[in-house]
Amino acid sequence: MLYKALLRQVIFWSVLLLFIDASCKKQTQLPSPGEQQTATFTNPLLNAAPDPYVFQKDTTYYYLHTLGNRIQIWKTGKMSKLKDVTPVTVFSAPATGGNSRDIWAPELYFVNGKWYIYYTGSDGNDREHRLWVLENENPDPTQGTWTDKGKLSTQPADLWSIDATLFQHNNSLYLIWSGRPFAGGSTDLTQNLYISKMSDPFTLTGSTVLISSPQFDWEKRGFAVNEGPEILISPNGKIHLVYSASYCGDDRYSLGLMNLKDGSDPVSAASWTKSDAPVFTGLASANAYGAGHNSFFKSRDGKEDWIIYHANSASGQGCGDARNVRMQKFSWTADGFPVFGEPVATGQALAVPSGE
Repeated sequence: MLYKALLRQVIFWSVLLLFIDASCKKQTQLPSPGEQQTATFTNPLLNAAPDPYVFQKDTTYYYLHTLGNRIQIWKTGKMSKLKDVTPVTVFSAPATGGNSRDIWAPELYFVNGKWYIYYTGSDGNDREHRLWVLENENPDPTQGTWTDKGKLSTQPADLWSIDATLFQHNNSLYLIWSGRPFAGGSTDLTQNLYISKMSDPFTLTGSTVLISSPQFDWEKRGFAVNEGPEILISPNGKIHLVYSASYCGDDRYSLGLMNLKDGSDPVSAASWTKSDAPVFTGLASANAYGAGHNSFFKSRDGKEDWIIYHANSASGQGCGDARNVRMQKFSWTADGFPVFGEPVATGQALAVPSGE
């Protein structure tokens, strides 16, 4: 009897050890060749982050957004890990002057071996919003010295201006921005899109040309606004201008689309055509209200196109720091038009950009 009892215990413990060993191997088993575990992220990427912008140089991304009194750069090799980055402050607003308040919508560019940041500033008076430029010769824009290149003066009138974006086309530089026709004492609050040619990254030499005014109902909610212009070039070389429409504090703030006619002069209103419907709007079921003021980037391996934008997570949160930043992949039609789809819900797991 004792022999049988001992035999049963030996069999029991042998089977148990085999089970534990198999279980451990299963848990630690590596993916088989050709099999890859999918890494994911969720939106929002950052909170209190209005007017997001990304500049990509090779496989490095430089991210900026509106902070009000300073400019910071987030440097990363993986956009899905943006919240893990410690930003570097590259500019702090002076105590007084035309760029001492309302430091908005900074955008970073690399031109002829130097870095430039375009941003909005004022002295606290709304009528005095203007565009300003910083320059840095260091290969890394988070290092070195940023030099103030001063205010960009529009021609022939010094107009109210915000949200500058740089457009490099056929070896020429152009600036596109949102402006108001305040010249001559006008009180018109309509925001239009303007373009001007540049002789260098901090000098406007051409006349200011109006290329878009709010004309559709979806561009006039709250009040009539075209702002946040961004150039987007399709895989077949078609040039698009994506912009934000309506008052930024309205839940229906959305994205519109313009196109540059092939072979035409950008500094001509007749060269641009506008779509009569928004191309990206908020979605209540995705906790996305007032979706807009966007930027674009490619995945690390260059195979995917991504849009990054801000939105409020609840209705009625307005045009302030409740806005958070989100990103999602988009596609193209066969004839080179972007298809942004609908905002992806906050908290929904998304595959990281390919190559990360």
